[in-house]
Amino acid sequence: MKENIAAPYKFHIFIFIGYMVLGLLLDSPKEIYIGLNKIIEDSAILITDYVAIAGVAPTLVNAGLLSLMITLFYTILDIKPNGAILTSLWLVFGFSFFGKNIFNVWSIIFGVYLFSRYKKEPFNNYILIAVLGTTLAPTVSQIVFRGILPPVLSLVVGNGFGIIIGFILPPIAVSTVGVHYGYNLYNMGFAGGLLGMILMSVYKIFNVDIETRFFWSTGNNVFFALLLYTTFIIIIIYGYYNNGKNFRSLKKIISHSGRLNSDYYSLYLEASFINVGFLGILGVSSVLILGGDLNGPTISGIFTLAGFGTFGKHIKNVIPVMIGAALTSHLCIWELKSPSMILSILFSTGLAPIAGEFSWLFGILAGFIHGAVVMNIGSVNCGMNLYNNGFSAGFVAMVLVPIIRSLNTKRENN
Repeated sequence: MKENIAAPYKFHIFIFIGYMVLGLLLDSPKEIYIGLNKIIEDSAILITDYVAIAGVAPTLVNAGLLSLMITLFYTILDIKPNGAILTSLWLVFGFSFFGKNIFNVWSIIFGVYLFSRYKKEPFNNYILIAVLGTTLAPTVSQIVFRGILPPVLSLVVGNGFGIIIGFILPPIAVSTVGVHYGYNLYNMGFAGGLLGMILMSVYKIFNVDIETRFFWSTGNNVFFALLLYTTFIIIIIYGYYNNGKNFRSLKKIISHSGRLNSDYYSLYLEASFINVGFLGILGVSSVLILGGDLNGPTISGIFTLAGFGTFGKHIKNVIPVMIGAALTSHLCIWELKSPSMILSILFSTGLAPIAGEFSWLFGILAGFIHGAVVMNIGSVNCGMNLYNNGFSAGFVAMVLVPIIRSLNTKRENN
């Protein structure tokens, strides 16, 4: 572990501790302890809003604590900050409101570590797969806490299952990038969805049914709006002051398509934080304007939108995709402000590189198709894959990108 923690890590630690402290101030230690137990012992499958399950304060503590642990984990392993690493921290943070907790992620990470040992390669080479592979964390919670087996055996089998998932996930994740040509920023969601689909088939062989669930909190828009706007303004201010007190590099950022791997942090350093802040404000404002709820799932979507501001997304390439996803509701059966549509709009931005590479029109088309596909694909893995929109986006990019390329090639030849 370095004696001097890298500046971006220090800033993230500041944010995560801030959320923890706020959570501790909002409720008594006893109630927070009870709430954390509820979060840990919940099955965590989609859609599970930790705010609905345990309350605001325990959720803030869970999010801050788990994200802090992952940040320190990176520091101990001497992981150099880059765009993908910083994005992973925001994904962990966001999904700590919505599926991940301080218990259910570690066996998957350990499984990836064992794979690196088996390959006799540095664990640091697989660190992103390890951390983002926790998209399948609900599989651990489901086995450990559902009561299928005696408690001790459940603990062993559930974590053993997580280790196996972590061990087999790296080769899948590496291969799936080529399937969608790098136009799906949520590659781990696509890999996790494929593996989750197989795991659910195995579950059904043993007659284990996964019950669908829907926990969605309401009534916290004012509190979360103030908290989130403040957070993203602080991020913008941090980026501004560490970028020579100017916004000039934003023009360079939005000139990129966003296709994997577009590492804005490595190219433009703290200027990418300004991008993160603006994307976050866009996400919060979109939810409020559409009449949605600010809660665990939507906060997860907002931090996923914003977090990729260091690695692929910017205002120019996300807006067309969000418009396309929103248009789905006008031509289909889903109301625009419904939970499913709000989440679809936020998470559809994993396809932002299509708008950035080809045109805003193809971005709208990608968002529209994604909105339709994601509404029908979740049942394939029974809510076990937290990055379900990444699973959908992988299929959309796999089908749409070759068609777009073919049309563009014909136009160029003419």
